[in-house]
Amino acid sequence: MKSRVVVTLAVLLAVGFTMGAQRAPSRRHIVVTGADSRLPFSNGVIANNTLYLAGVLGTDADGTIPADMDREIRNALDRIKNVLAEGGMTMDDLVTVQVFCPDLTLYGKFNEIYRSYFTKEMPARAFIGSGPLLRGAHFEVQGIAVKR
Repeated sequence: MKSRVVVTLAVLLAVGFTMGAQRAPSRRHIVVTGADSRLPFSNGVIANNTLYLAGVLGTDADGTIPADMDREIRNALDRIKNVLAEGGMTMDDLVTVQVFCPDLTLYGKFNEIYRSYFTKEMPARAFIGSGPLLRGAHFEVQGIAVKR
C-alpha cells in the first residue's frame, strides 16, 4: 500500500513539474532599429502573447523634445506603434496604457491625437500627474498589449 502511494505521489509530482515547465512563458526582447544600445532596457518584452512596453518619450530622432507639442505626442505614439509592430501587434492590441504628464491641463490636448491611433475599442488608460520627466518631456507613455 505504501509503495502504491509513493508511486502515485511520484507520478503526480512528475506530471506537475512537466506541466509547470510547459507553462513557463517564452520571452522575446524587442529593441527597435535605431534605439540607443547603451540604454539599460528593451523597448518591449513579449512573454507568451503579451507585450510589455517600456515607457517612451516623444523625442525627435536627435533625442530632443520638439517645440511642437502635437509632434511630441505623435512621436511618442508612433514609437509605441513601432514596438508593437516589431512584436506583430497593432495599437488595437493594447489593453492598458499609462500616460505620465507633469501638467494635467494637457489631458485634452493629448486625447485629441491619442484617439486617432485606434480603430477598435480603446484600451484601459490612466493619465497620471507626474513630476518632471526626462529631457523636459510633457508625456511618457507605456502600455501592455495582448495579441488578439
